[in-house]
Amino acid sequence: MEDWRGVCHLRRAEIRKGQGSVIDPFGRSVTYLRLSVTDRCDLRCTYCMAEKMTFLPKRELLTLEELDRLATAFIDKGIRKLRITGGEPLVRRDVMSFIEAMSRHLDSGALDELTLTTNGTLLEKFAPRLASAGVRRLNVSIDSLDPDKYARITRGGDLAKVLDGIKAATAEGMRIKINAVALKQDNAGELPAMVEWAHGHGHDITIIEAMPMGEISDDRFDQYLPLSVVRENLESRWTLTPLAHRTGGPARYVKVEETGGQLGFITPLTHNFCEGCNRVRLTCTGQLYMCLGQEDKADLRAVMRDNPGSDEALIAAIDEAISRKPKGHDFVIDRPGSAPAVPRHMSVTGG
Repeated sequence: MEDWRGVCHLRRAEIRKGQGSVIDPFGRSVTYLRLSVTDRCDLRCTYCMAEKMTFLPKRELLTLEELDRLATAFIDKGIRKLRITGGEPLVRRDVMSFIEAMSRHLDSGALDELTLTTNGTLLEKFAPRLASAGVRRLNVSIDSLDPDKYARITRGGDLAKVLDGIKAATAEGMRIKINAVALKQDNAGELPAMVEWAHGHGHDITIIEAMPMGEISDDRFDQYLPLSVVRENLESRWTLTPLAHRTGGPARYVKVEETGGQLGFITPLTHNFCEGCNRVRLTCTGQLYMCLGQEDKADLRAVMRDNPGSDEALIAAIDEAISRKPKGHDFVIDRPGSAPAVPRHMSVTGG
């Protein structure tokens, strides 16, 4: 493991002296990279995956060295926030070695934040190492606090294990944000209680509209719950005060005055979040997507493997890709039985 870390340190000398920030065609500075380390997951959430998923052959995934090389190239280009995603990132073998290697960019000041999105099933095991690596904030996905309903939505998940993981992470000093996808037939009536629970435990919570990505077993039109409806329901109970707070992601935040907690809304369909988009997504196979809701991509794995001794071509490929970043996405759920706006699953792109 020390060998690939050493190689990555040496390679940085080529481009460390300031490549500057990356500006897209619409004047937005790209400072946020969401990096998927695997498409695999130990859950099968109904809105995210088909029940019988076919995952990528392991040989197609980037190695830990390649993940480090790509992430560091982006950091040298001005990325200030790095989020590790999947699938479920913690199911990847030796992934903690990669996360711990990334902590050097926190130590150097090149990176402002290193964070992770997880389903929480392995969080109890890895919380101490994540905290030691400088991870200060985690997003944990929970769509129901009813154990049976949670098991049904996730196709077999154990809610108690996730809650134990959250406790372990909190004990290590990490802040937790709960992510809940609004599902018309599953948790619509439970969302207020989830907000109360999260705020009662000192956690922020963000509610997310279901996104039309990948073929799944259910019809997304039946699942889709507009957050305008959710917000109207919450406003009938509580006072929601808009906040200027931003975390670098697409959520828009309010303070729930009665609970004192922070609540986010991610609304790609009822009100898209594209105007201030500062992020790109890199898959576990090295495909760079400039927009979650479009298919245009750049194959950085090929560039990297064709140029093993130099990052000059890789940096040029990143610049060229960002020059194609679109103004907005193509998401829409407008009728029953409609095909997904994007054929790839969220677990392939990185959540």
